Amino acid sequence: MKIYTKSGDQGNTLLYVNKPVKVSKDDAIIECYGSLDELNANVGLLAAHLQAQSLGSASDLEYLAAIQNALFKVGFAVSASSTLSADAVTTLEAHIDVMQAQLPAQTSFILPGGSVAAAQAHVCRTVCRRAERRLITMAQQAEVSPLAQQYLNRLSDWLFVFARYLNAMEQIPDVPVSN
Repeated sequence: MKIYTKSGDQGNTLLYVNKPVKVSKDDAIIECYGSLDELNANVGLLAAHLQAQSLGSASDLEYLAAIQNALFKVGFAVSASSTLSADAVTTLEAHIDVMQAQLPAQTSFILPGGSVAAAQAHVCRTVCRRAERRLITMAQQAEVSPLAQQYLNRLSDWLFVFARYLNAMEQIPDVPVSN
């Protein structure tokens, strides 16, 4: 199978929902898919940073892989084949609680950064926020599972806490926003 089909050369692509639909490549649904794809690639880069820096645990890497798989399920949120479950959201919440219990209390806004891995987690968080906005826009023209939006909202929280957690593991303190 060739990777190129030439069918998109005119600015259109096929969207597979219940049946294939031809849409413009700047359609809200395609924009959302693109943001989800970018987020997934950035989560993969975050995992690569963790491996390269021998940071985090095997379970952290497994959890990032689970997030990547869940992002594919979010991408199917406009089709009849989405298998994202409410457990994905509650698992994120539980993991946030575990990480936060190990961190000092946050008393101010903090600047994104710190270690390379933590900075990448912040990049993932900002892309996740954009993907969530695109999902909300997409929901204006297609039926979207509320669970998909909830998952992205919670994932951005998880990525923020994970960035703080990674910095704490490296003994890098939060840098508060200066007034």
